[in-house]
Amino acid sequence: MTAEPRPEPLRDAERTRSDLIEVATAVFAEQGYSGARVDEIAERTRTTKRMIYYYFGGKEQLYLAVLENAYRGIREAEQRLQVDHVDPVDAIRAVAEMTFDHHIAHQDFIRLVAIENIHRGQFIARLDTLRTLGAPATSLLGQILDQGRERGVFRDDVDALDVHILISSYCVFQVANRYTFGHLFDVDFTEPDTHAHLRRMLGDVVVGWLTSRHQ
Repeated sequence: MTAEPRPEPLRDAERTRSDLIEVATAVFAEQGYSGARVDEIAERTRTTKRMIYYYFGGKEQLYLAVLENAYRGIREAEQRLQVDHVDPVDAIRAVAEMTFDHHIAHQDFIRLVAIENIHRGQFIARLDTLRTLGAPATSLLGQILDQGRERGVFRDDVDALDVHILISSYCVFQVANRYTFGHLFDVDFTEPDTHAHLRRMLGDVVVGWLTSRHQ
């Protein structure tokens, strides 16, 4: 009879769990949920399949942990922004550009979102925590929009979710269509000047839209 994995000290356990999530994120993003193999994740982390099951319970639970961690990353980045006493126009630009930078730096996140949509949200629907986790995104945008309206610089027919959709759509495009769009139009989204141009363009689009007067 094979012995169960022995519990690790708390710090080592947290490090092991973090390493497993990091590697599993890459594997699920590369191969999708169906193609990813727990054996490969174990091999890449130089651990055992039994250890993965010990920490997460199975492949599905590991995938759920990966999804939650990926969404938590962008929410934590938003919360680190200090925009309480910043001009609302500058603040909304900062949110847009930070989101752009995060998506480009964490392209596995976009691939995971695409995979989850292929599965029609089958797994994310089991993560009730993500609804609460998503609230700070619209709360931050709502706060900035309120400040902008109070100063008379933002239109009043747009809400936080509208802005979130616009920013997210633009940022996702840079990753989701990198290869197809790049081939068709001979553009490299990873080239520094192109990256800076597209980042600045997003800020201009969001600010321009919010400061335009509704007809």
